[in-house]
Amino acid sequence: MKIFSTNTCYVPKDLNSITQAKDEVNAELGGMNPKQVQTIWRSVEALYKTGNHPLISVCIRRQGQIMLNRSIGYVKGNTAQGLSRDAAIANPDTPICLFSASKIVTAMLIHMLDETGEINLLDPISYYIPEYAQNGKRRATIFHLLSHRGGIPRIETEVTPELLFDREQILQHLCAAKPITAAGTHLAYHAVTAGYILGELIERVTGQDIRQFLHEHIEKPMGMDYFNYGLQPEFRDQVALNAATGIHPKLGTDLYLDHVLGGGLELAVNVTNDQRFMDTVCPAGNIYTSAEQANRFFEMLLNGGQYNGKQIMSPQTVFRATLPTSSTSIDRTLLAPMRYALGPMLGSNPVGIFGPSTGQAFGHIGFSNILCWADPERDISVSILNTGKSVIGTHLPTLANVLMQISRQCPKISKEQRRGLFGTDATETDLV
Repeated sequence: MKIFSTNTCYVPKDLNSITQAKDEVNAELGGMNPKQVQTIWRSVEALYKTGNHPLISVCIRRQGQIMLNRSIGYVKGNTAQGLSRDAAIANPDTPICLFSASKIVTAMLIHMLDETGEINLLDPISYYIPEYAQNGKRRATIFHLLSHRGGIPRIETEVTPELLFDREQILQHLCAAKPITAAGTHLAYHAVTAGYILGELIERVTGQDIRQFLHEHIEKPMGMDYFNYGLQPEFRDQVALNAATGIHPKLGTDLYLDHVLGGGLELAVNVTNDQRFMDTVCPAGNIYTSAEQANRFFEMLLNGGQYNGKQIMSPQTVFRATLPTSSTSIDRTLLAPMRYALGPMLGSNPVGIFGPSTGQAFGHIGFSNILCWADPERDISVSILNTGKSVIGTHLPTLANVLMQISRQCPKISKEQRRGLFGTDATETDLV
């Protein structure tokens, strides 16, 4: 990576040559007009023109209808070093790593076990994983981990690719770890750690491999070809590779990422492009899927746990999972004001991580500009996936504009029109 450079990728003059769309319907069916949809897409094109992302894939549903389902860019071969001969154009079905947006999926699996009475969110983790009680963690609960107050926000050892590929070693380390703070006392985003513990909990309670559990309860009933931890070998020739872009990380970005993740930008990119990462399970960060399938998941949550007539989880479960656990607070890991529910991140008013006036939105972000959310006030589900891992770069103003245009062009609807987290009773969705 160049030191004195914006480290951007090649951008062709004709964006239509690298753009593909699929299964979009007339804007009117989603209560919009073509101009509104086109305005949103133009903002996405402007984001791509910054050169910070080799690939951007976007899916937006409104009132249950697909308004946008498009990809723009390359599966591989386009990095800050230029366009290579093996560069291949992506399509809307291209699998992309969700990074931390995977967390909300793992969290909802936990909530599904709570729904069936197999666990209780207020139980200590050590009730299900006895060895987790070591070094003062005996009273740490599932609730604490879901709300990022578990006291183990990071892996307190050198994070190497080999460690991240060895799930059992990480689990042993976390069980033996001493918490930085007592569980429940401080808000500090658990970037990787909580996922491993929650994943282990799922396997011990169900007796199933977590991949199989996800497949049976979400992936298969929702008709998704790939929506799971890692990626099956038959899809790996299609997977989008990530690229390090943006302002040189060692001027501050690497320090921040080491604080959050326990490693720098190059480590994160290299690990996720490695076949071994696609073989393993990282419950906090390695679900691979397409923008539409990720969007399908959030549409199901928006519709009270139902998708295409199938009740994936109960409306009450979705409602409880999306209730705020506190007011906006400074997150000691992200060093930013955040609102969390029990798994999801929450939007805010007047502006939040999902754009302006998103106080009822719930979803999750992923490293570094992946955003997936649902907004009951607008009856929209949104997934913005990308492969340029630019933390600080020339893209930031245009990314903010994408979020603003989605909020503006998808106007709020009346409470009477909302489907809501309890079916047609929209008043239950008041999360603010």
